[in-house]
Amino acid sequence: MVQTTSSSQVKRPTLIFTTFQFLIFFLILFPLLFALPKKWRHPVLLIASYYFYMCTVPWYIVVILFITLIDYFAGIKIEAAESKRGKKFYLVLSILANFGLLFAFKYAGFFAFTLNGNLGLSLPVLHVLLPVGISFHTFQAVSYTVEVYRGRSPAEHNLLDYALYVAFFPQMVAGPIERPYNLLPQFHKDQSLTFDGFRAGMRAILWGLFKKMVVADTVAPFVSNVYTQPQRFSGLILLIATCFFAVQIYCDFSGYSDIAIGLARIMGFRLMVNFRQPYFARSIREFWRRWHISLSTWFRDYLYIPLGGSRVSTARYYANLMIVFLLSGIWHGANWTFAIWGALHGFYMVFGVVSAPLRDKLRSSLGLGTTGFLPALLQMLTTFALVTLAWVFFRAANVQDGLYILSHLLDWRGFQFMDLFALGLPRFEMVLACVFIGVVAVVEWLMAHETPAVERLWSIRPFRWACYYACIFGIIFFGVFEHVEFIYFQF
Repeated sequence: MVQTTSSSQVKRPTLIFTTFQFLIFFLILFPLLFALPKKWRHPVLLIASYYFYMCTVPWYIVVILFITLIDYFAGIKIEAAESKRGKKFYLVLSILANFGLLFAFKYAGFFAFTLNGNLGLSLPVLHVLLPVGISFHTFQAVSYTVEVYRGRSPAEHNLLDYALYVAFFPQMVAGPIERPYNLLPQFHKDQSLTFDGFRAGMRAILWGLFKKMVVADTVAPFVSNVYTQPQRFSGLILLIATCFFAVQIYCDFSGYSDIAIGLARIMGFRLMVNFRQPYFARSIREFWRRWHISLSTWFRDYLYIPLGGSRVSTARYYANLMIVFLLSGIWHGANWTFAIWGALHGFYMVFGVVSAPLRDKLRSSLGLGTTGFLPALLQMLTTFALVTLAWVFFRAANVQDGLYILSHLLDWRGFQFMDLFALGLPRFEMVLACVFIGVVAVVEWLMAHETPAVERLWSIRPFRWACYYACIFGIIFFGVFEHVEFIYFQF
């Protein structure tokens, strides 16, 4: 798994989507919601959400309750304030409370440790368990008060509905990071069980479980074994492990989002789409329009645009890009590896803007143009390569390991073919992993390029059900049923 500093260790959840415990939890909750009178559905859903969260560290529910109460009253005060100064006061109070908690739990120990090591100070270094998903529900809470301040969303006067907005269990731990104008109005309506919603939700859950349990969890041991001691392996092994991690983190995180969206849809709620086949992007800019959309749009709406976006001087525009991506990296964890990962993506974005005229001339001189299969393939492969190289620092335990891996990716001396099967994946499972990665790639490609022919094929009921059964059998026979947490739970 991804490493963080010692001050930010996470106690792993005991109730996660891929466990039988969660299956029992949901099989009790789902029929109960629709058997109860409508007035009791939201209170029961809130209690279930709190129980879901408390299965990790029970007393951390206090953090959720504190965030909920602070922002609930802040939103009402912002709406009621007659002057802009008064509105801004309560907005700042909300932001300071939310980010103060986030800093105390996630970053205080890291900064104290860094200052002590570099400046010879003796600041106390706190070693506390990081509340699961604190970055996600903190950002969601902040978006509420900001949108109330901007007038795009009315203040929520029903405390129960606002508490459910903060703690809605499908997405509170790892997103999507919702906006108040999308999710809160849904809590004001009576949810009903529909066949279309149930079918769409089950399809999303099934595909999410396949990506998580059959693909991500299968390659995870190989990646972990290599990245734990990268100095032991040749460049080819490091390269394979790095490519496997690119697959793992996508299937793990997008799998979680699919399951969360599916669970919400079954219960009558619609969450925002969080991934749109990002590895088929033809540029880093497009990649970030497709990857973790709820986070990238959060930084766009609440940081990039307020900084001036692209409507500033060229130097300021480049600085804005670097600031946004650097902070995005730090959002992921209190470790310099995440900062470097974010800075690399910021550099990619700036370099993409600066080099655009040169690349256009180069394509023109080579007669490639911007359309057609070959230019698209080259752009996708280049983007995937850049993203995968940046993943090295995201996954590495420390900066030194990250630099070692990058500097040895092309050093294939000492490679032994049998080494591939002694790193957590026996020969048969290695072949299966590659096959299932190919299956995901094909399905995601078809999802990204819905043509009339694909739609006609999917409309054929026997074909559609054959796909469902293949997915179910893949999970049952090849899925990893051990307690393997989702990577993004620690953020």
